[in-house]
Amino acid sequence: MIQSAITVSLVEEARGGPFVYWNGLEDAFDRAAKLGFDAVEIFAPGPDAVSHAELKSLTERTGLKVAAVGTGAGMVKHGLSLTDADPSKRKAARDFVRSMIDFGGPVGAPAIIGSMQGRWGGDLSLDGALDYLAEALDELGPHAATYNVPLIYEPLNRYETNLIRTVDEGVKFLKRLKTDNIKLLADLFHMNIEEANVADALRQGGDAIGHIHFVDSNRQAAGLGHTDFAQIIEALRSIGYDGYLCAEAFPLPDSDTAAQKTIEAFKSLLA
Repeated sequence: MIQSAITVSLVEEARGGPFVYWNGLEDAFDRAAKLGFDAVEIFAPGPDAVSHAELKSLTERTGLKVAAVGTGAGMVKHGLSLTDADPSKRKAARDFVRSMIDFGGPVGAPAIIGSMQGRWGGDLSLDGALDYLAEALDELGPHAATYNVPLIYEPLNRYETNLIRTVDEGVKFLKRLKTDNIKLLADLFHMNIEEANVADALRQGGDAIGHIHFVDSNRQAAGLGHTDFAQIIEALRSIGYDGYLCAEAFPLPDSDTAAQKTIEAFKSLLA
């Protein structure tokens, strides 16, 4: 069954970014629970930002799950990427992702690799960068499997990466990996830029898709742009998708309105 989720950022350096809640984890869980969301996706500065005891307490008190945990703070705060030409920095990036897997894994939350995938350029070729990325995923995917969760890899739009930008490119990349524990994150905002037809791309992605960022064409809450969500939901149902639709959206005009619009759209579309 497809479930709803909403994002919270605990990373001050990312303020202004596309996360709905910004006022702490307890505030986000309480507000999300009151609106009827199923889970919260956490963008944390690192694995020590929230104790496992606090996280467990919040999930038990509110009944919400943790949909996923982001790793982007590795790039935002520390300038790390999995495709850095410097081997010591690549190792530091892998270690950071591993620590976030260890943060989310005990509560059943997969880690997401988005901005930490990096870019190619200068002395680093596209093939070289993809080799580094594959090496990292083949190391980290099996580690995520020890918690019985996948590792989530996110194709981004052309303005944020020059590696993998479409679902089709993502599926082809997964086929070259040794691990089978990597799933794709299909972000509807990125897809609106890169895909000729978002619904068709989802159908072609099939069971490779493990997470959805549920957001409108302008990266605002669902219903505040021009995305045809009915076709998208039809496509997700056709591939048997049973994961989260998670709002990684700007808090516009404010967090509460963005959250309310999201849950209204979710309930209307999944009715």
